[in-house]
This record gives sequence, C-alpha cells and structure tokens, in this order.
Amino acid sequence: MSSTPVALVTGGNKGIGFAIVRDLCKQFTGDVYLTARDPGRGQAAVTKLQEEGLNPLFHQLDIDNLQSIRTLRDFLKEKYGGLNVLVNNAGIAFKVADTTPFAIQAEVTMRTNFFATRDVCTELLPLIKPHGRVVNVSSMASVSALARCSQDLQQKFRNDTITEEELVKLMTKFVEDTKNGVHEKEGWPNTAYGVSKIGVTVLSRIQAQMLNKERKADRILLNACCPGWVRTDMAGPNATKSPEEGAETPVYLALLAPDADGPHGQLISEKKVQKW
Repeated sequence: MSSTPVALVTGGNKGIGFAIVRDLCKQFTGDVYLTARDPGRGQAAVTKLQEEGLNPLFHQLDIDNLQSIRTLRDFLKEKYGGLNVLVNNAGIAFKVADTTPFAIQAEVTMRTNFFATRDVCTELLPLIKPHGRVVNVSSMASVSALARCSQDLQQKFRNDTITEEELVKLMTKFVEDTKNGVHEKEGWPNTAYGVSKIGVTVLSRIQAQMLNKERKADRILLNACCPGWVRTDMAGPNATKSPEEGAETPVYLALLAPDADGPHGQLISEKKVQKW
C-alpha cells in the first residue's frame, strides 16, 4: 500500500474541475486523480496536463452510478488506505433557454448535483484520513435561491439541527412538487439548479457536524464553496471569471494548512465565509 498522500477531483476533465486538477498538480504533495465519467475525455485531459509537465493520474468515475463510486472507493482503500483531499466538483445545469419541462430539469439536476454528490460523500468520507480536506462545490445560487424560498423552508434549511434524512426528504419533495405543478405554491423558487445547490450547502453543514461528533481529533475540514461565475460550458462565454480564477477558492480550501481549525462547515466564496 502506498503511503503517498492522494487528492481526487470529480468531474475533472474540463472547466473548473480541470483547473482545480492543474492547480493541485502544482501545489499538492502527492498523487492527484482527475476523474471523469467518460474515460476517453478523462485520458485526453490527463494528456493535456502531461504536456504542461504535470503528472495527474486518471480514474473513471460516474457520480450518477453507485457501482462506479464503489469501484473507486475500493481502489483508493486498497492502493492508499484512504484519501487526503476530496473535491466534489461534478455537477450539471440546464441552460436558461433550454425547453426541457421544468419537472424533468428538476429531477435530472437534483439527481446529479445533490443525490449523486451525497452518494460520493457516503462512500468516500469514511476514507478521509486525519487532517483531510473535503470541498463540495456549491454556488452562491444556493444563497439567492434560499432567499426566494418561503419563510418556512428558509427556517428548515437554516436550522442547525436539520438531519441528512430531513434534507433528503426536502430535496425529494421539491422534485415531487415540480412534477405535480405545485412547487411555487409550496414555497419553492423557480430554479432547479439553485435548489440543488441549497442541498449541497446544507449537506456540507450536516457533514461537518457529523465529523465534529465522530472524528473531532482527526481535524478534518469540510466546506462548501462557490467558485464564482466562470466561463465554462455550463455558465457560457459571458461569465466574468476564467476557470483558473474559479479554481482559486476550491483549491484554497483543499490545501488548508494541517494545523488549521477552520473554516469548517461553511459556504466560502472569494476565500471568505458567507452568511447562510
């Protein structure tokens, strides 16, 4: 088994994920895994970074496929005995002009951004080594979506004692409410992406509390972050930041000093804690 530290980025073959992998290759002392759903695209991204003189490694990962997550989990356990840095970057967003019915957009977006990210965490968080770092890429869209929720929903999402089970129920309810055409009446905003990222931000808060309770001595730091509005396939060409600029906050959180005691369980944008 290798004693080399290991970092892993989901959805690493393009955009912000690719820029995060590049930065980690330059700054992280250890092995850096670029993961992607499509092995061909993943390998092409690795080759591109190798041409820059960097040495990322590749492992296939489709976060929507539980078996794919478990295969990766077993590989990390066997080869490294765990994981030091996990960046949950993989996610999707429908374009504003997309004519796909809102209920389908809600279901597809929630499945990947919230439920699949949660599956990755469920399988990989137990592997995180002492002083490990976990970064869940969320968005300030979660804050604006929260502000457009009903008072009742806002209260639930801000409640420090909300459980993962309760959060899952709320995310499931949003999808059901869109199917039944009652989501606005039920207090939800009209943004599937925003609500899915509320899920990621709140999940991060819950996970941080769990780590405090179960593994306090290990000093693992887990946060959600917003990379900003970045020029990617997802956000389009008019966004204000380059992928390199978008990678700054996630990489900062991934490389927090071993003796750092925070931030933890926060939403971070521009390297600053944001009010939830």
